[in-house]
Amino acid sequence: MIAELGHLLAFLALASAASQSLLGFTTGGVALRRLSIATGVLTFAAFLCLIYAFVTLDFSVWAVAHYASSLQPIIYRVAAAWGNHEGSMLLWCLIMSGYGAAAAIFMRADVLRDRALGVQGLLTTASLVYLLFASSPFARLFPAPLDGGGLNPLLQDPTVALHPPMLYLGYVGMSFVFSIAAAGLINGKIDREWAKRTRPWVLVAWSALTIGIALGAIWAYYELGWGGWWFWDPVENASFMPWLVGAALIHSLIVTEKRGGMAAWTVFLAVLAFCLSMLGTFLVRSGVMTSVHAFAVDPKRGLILLAGLTIAGASALALYAWRAPKLMAGPEFDPVSREGALVLNNLFLSVGAALVLIGTVTPMFAQALNISISIGEPYFQLTFAPMMAVLLLFLPLAQQATWRRAEISPLVRRLWPAALIALVASVAAYFVVGKSIWIVPGVLVGLWVVLGVGTDFAKRVGPGGLGRVFRLPLSVWGMTLAHIGIGLFVIGATTETVARQERTFALGPGQSAHMFNWDFRFDGVSDGDGPNYYATRANISITHDGKTTIIHPEKRFYSVASTSTTEVSIRKTLEGDVYVALGDTLRDEPGVWRIRIAKHPLIDWVWGGALLIALGGFMSLASRIRRRERVTEAAAETPPAVATGDGGEPAGATA
Repeated sequence: MIAELGHLLAFLALASAASQSLLGFTTGGVALRRLSIATGVLTFAAFLCLIYAFVTLDFSVWAVAHYASSLQPIIYRVAAAWGNHEGSMLLWCLIMSGYGAAAAIFMRADVLRDRALGVQGLLTTASLVYLLFASSPFARLFPAPLDGGGLNPLLQDPTVALHPPMLYLGYVGMSFVFSIAAAGLINGKIDREWAKRTRPWVLVAWSALTIGIALGAIWAYYELGWGGWWFWDPVENASFMPWLVGAALIHSLIVTEKRGGMAAWTVFLAVLAFCLSMLGTFLVRSGVMTSVHAFAVDPKRGLILLAGLTIAGASALALYAWRAPKLMAGPEFDPVSREGALVLNNLFLSVGAALVLIGTVTPMFAQALNISISIGEPYFQLTFAPMMAVLLLFLPLAQQATWRRAEISPLVRRLWPAALIALVASVAAYFVVGKSIWIVPGVLVGLWVVLGVGTDFAKRVGPGGLGRVFRLPLSVWGMTLAHIGIGLFVIGATTETVARQERTFALGPGQSAHMFNWDFRFDGVSDGDGPNYYATRANISITHDGKTTIIHPEKRFYSVASTSTTEVSIRKTLEGDVYVALGDTLRDEPGVWRIRIAKHPLIDWVWGGALLIALGGFMSLASRIRRRERVTEAAAETPPAVATGDGGEPAGATA
């Protein structure tokens, strides 16, 4: 009965979302707030019912029978609830309705909030209609099997258990950013106040998307056994494009909020981020391309998704085309200014997203025309990477430029030591690593960003010393950490790509291999059992600087899925990762195994950089929340006239 209860709750959420949409475009008020919260609560309750069905292994539920197994640990039974198309669509609906509920609680009650909740209710209604009538996770299966098919072994990993929820918090979060943009367009007011209230939601979505993408890269690095962390896979690109546009939107909102400029462009970016999120949904779930990350669905559901994408995207762009010409232009500014730098930032990020889009969809269009085209890493290295490098060269200058008009000479005087150190260090990196000339621009750009941003931070601290450091606004900390994270990421990504070393050895018991001053002695293999797999575990002694440790890379066989996976062993050092994977045995030499050994220098700088970028976004959000609380406290101390928002709700000073 739990499945039927979940199904009923989802239908009640559908009715609530439809009513939310209707009230959002009409009367608004307290009833709208309550309906928005109810939609989120009902969807959450339906999601809990699905998780309960997976945890208790109710194999009469179709999704449980196909994606759960009695042998799976309970954490992966829970993860299996969203590790399939149907369950992940319910997670999509949950997060979409959750954003609406959060907005109903935290946004100030006025026309902007009501219209935003109306648009969000409409999007949630459409998502729930697709879920219930085309992809229900609560469908029954008769007769019920004795056991299920189990979750894809590649997805049975703690990182992947967290990856979809974080990715969806960002991905689906762009839907509410669009809802606020649509509300502003409907009201005909895209102004500084609109930008101020929109930016926290963009920061939430973008920061969560950053973590989701990073978790996916970490999983690919150690779970797939290849040692790579980014493959320009279409599904990876599907989340990367909204991230790029979201980054441009964050910076564009600064201009709109501080100076009242770029209003039409800012709202267009909000619409574009939503459209790219919808496109990503289609790419992942339509079955038009093959990817380890994709959900394979039948063509009929793919056509439904395509129709929904077309309607949603066309409606969003039509609304923009209708209202954008009426938006007021902001004050004029000199090209050499903070505004000019942010315009340049938006230009490069937007063109970068367009290049990724072209590289992603062109092979699919070509395939539809029976033309074979393959676009891979070389395309992105020759187009996207140089553009981002040029953008990052301007970043420290942009951060220190003044509004309206800036002088170049003070910026040059302040930043030339950072430029000189970055240049010397990049040349030194080439002689130390000696692998490729491309390490020079990578280290140069990354270190220039770190030192340039650090120079700006030191200027803001001034003569106050450590006491002044901790009194700086969280927004300054957020900006600084995010930009330093970008610099560290560039250094790490460049060094890892250029200086990566790997070799495959054929070793029998007792034989050794030597690589980059490390000794690896293969001591044979042993068998082991996991909760739902059989493992062949290698015993390898690795020696470096007189210290010996034992590592155990594995080959796992999941009998339920009849699938093998590679579980690597990683030894972390200050220089990077030593990465060891167990391959197959040689056919003509029993007992001899292929052992792949690789060194990934500065790979932790990639993960650390991504973490700092997300942390910077969340700190900027915390700054907004703290500022809002101070305004609320100040309003509470002023006597007694009580303002009310539309529908009789107290008009608090919230986002």
